[in-house]
Amino acid sequence: MRSPPSFAESQLDVILRRQRHRPLQGGGLKFTNTPTRFLNLSSDWEFAGWGSTLYLELTPEEFTNSDVDISARQVLGQYTASAVAGNAVLGSVFYALPAVVALAGVFSPISLFIATLVLFFWRPVMEELAETFPLVGSNYTYLLNVSSKSIALGGAAITLLDAAMTVVVSSGTASAYLSSEVHPPFPAFVLVIIFLLGFAILCLSGTRDSARMAFGILSFHILTMIILMIFASISWARRGNAQISSNWHSGDQASPAGMFYQIFKGICIGFLGLSGFECTPADVPSIRSGRFPSVLRNIHLATIVLNGPLMLLVLALIPMDTILSGANVLSILAQEASGRWLRTWLVVDALLVLCGGMFTGILSACAVLEKLALDRVLPPLFLKRMPVTGSPYFSILCFTCLCGVIYATTGANLTVSSQMFALSFLAVMSLYPISNLLMKFNRGRLVKSRNATLLLVFSTIILSLILLIGNIIINPITLAYFSAYTLAILAVFIIGQNKIHIIRWLYWVYDQAPLLHHFRWSKGWGAWMIDRVRSMKQNTVCVMIKTDEIHQMFRMIRYVRENEETSCLKLIHFYNRIEDVPSELEANQKILDEMFPELTIDLVFVQAPFTPATVCSVSKRLVIPRSLMFISCPGPEFPYSIADLGGVRIITL
Repeated sequence: MRSPPSFAESQLDVILRRQRHRPLQGGGLKFTNTPTRFLNLSSDWEFAGWGSTLYLELTPEEFTNSDVDISARQVLGQYTASAVAGNAVLGSVFYALPAVVALAGVFSPISLFIATLVLFFWRPVMEELAETFPLVGSNYTYLLNVSSKSIALGGAAITLLDAAMTVVVSSGTASAYLSSEVHPPFPAFVLVIIFLLGFAILCLSGTRDSARMAFGILSFHILTMIILMIFASISWARRGNAQISSNWHSGDQASPAGMFYQIFKGICIGFLGLSGFECTPADVPSIRSGRFPSVLRNIHLATIVLNGPLMLLVLALIPMDTILSGANVLSILAQEASGRWLRTWLVVDALLVLCGGMFTGILSACAVLEKLALDRVLPPLFLKRMPVTGSPYFSILCFTCLCGVIYATTGANLTVSSQMFALSFLAVMSLYPISNLLMKFNRGRLVKSRNATLLLVFSTIILSLILLIGNIIINPITLAYFSAYTLAILAVFIIGQNKIHIIRWLYWVYDQAPLLHHFRWSKGWGAWMIDRVRSMKQNTVCVMIKTDEIHQMFRMIRYVRENEETSCLKLIHFYNRIEDVPSELEANQKILDEMFPELTIDLVFVQAPFTPATVCSVSKRLVIPRSLMFISCPGPEFPYSIADLGGVRIITL
């Protein structure tokens, strides 16, 4: 019995089948003695055509117009950069405290303090990732450069859901604080809708969460928290420990095991008080070189000083029943500490800082959607901007609708939304150590500083799993919500990533239903689907190669075939002298062109050094965005960073 054909034999069979129909120089087809196979209509998009060899010359003007100066975009210092994400992190105290008290009771200060300390595990992991990949997109970009595109889309779905939960919970908490003061004649959910629509309009009008505005809001918030804690401490000293003692004895006296379990539940949900920390890497491209670790340190230390002590003051001045009865617990603390004036001040501060968090969520989501559109996962409509304001209107509208759907389907329940927010936040945070581990395994040559040891990365992954499981145990229904929303978003991304495959299935269904071929309104569907596939496959992808080793070239082409929907691939080789060109490069390109009949593989020679300027020039000349230009992993001697190359993707071989 003959053994199954090897991979090489199957590829040779593909070459032989194509040679039967390969065009000759004089025209016509080359026929063999083998039986002729008639092609059906779907073959119109199977054979992409033959590749060619091109020589590209770059002019001095193209080098001059190259946009490669990333230092001009690094404008944020450590304090202004801390303010951009700090509004979301420090503003989370307004909605985290009631959720923690509901689970941990009088042990809430301990839970919050431990939760802030646990963040020490994440800081070296995030610093190492940001130093290696200082690009927009955080986890989506990290996973895209260290794994496959399918895994990266999962990270993008979780990141987008986390941004949506930031907006939903911030708007819900802001409406709760405002309703406690003005008592509107309509339900609180109407205020949430007004907040969502209002901020969508503001974003469409071109309003940006600028660093100066963020710094002003954060400064006001920190001043408010300092004044609140000073007056609350004075009030505690005057009243004594009667209230905190009453709160201690108000609940059931738990056993030591029950006490530790309460603290553990409080730690799990206490990470809600750190939400926004996961957004800090999104600003790395705008932060001055070497300042990102200071940004993480500033935000982290502020949460340690604020969260636990503030929770202790709440228990010292407010009865437990009052704490559990509403979401505006800090305004009640301000009332108890110094009267009406401080309560009004605090409500104004809550509205400002929560609005800053909403802006951060909306703009972060728009950045992810724009990156997905550049990678051809989403349609180009997500790249369209309004003529005057320059706002990505379609991204803003779609994201606002997503926030509205999430708020409505959770029953407009802020408690459920907060618990799901804690789960989504931990899911995003767990992606950082996973990305770091994959980076060490697949991109170890790129890692310059070894701040995060392998033991630390594994410990962080285990902590993430423990905290995620803890949140699921607290309320299993949140897992159902989280899974449903994540899978729904991921389904949209998968459909966008596999448009051609879906159209081919639709064409097969259409081809199997002859009745549809006779109706006036449907008889042109087949031709339309073929035209759409042809059009989408004309989008060119570029792979920059250094060597003529055919196994490495094969793996790079296979990555393109598995992760990108295109039939046009250009292999680009930079050289200084003609003697430097690998001798087998052109011959191997022809072999690979035979092996992949669904791709037209062109070989492009560029007589120029491989620098950010030449990459930018080639991108403009060939009209290929740099997000669709791929390279293999550079070595440690590579003189440029990935950010210098303008978003060129490192692919997994």
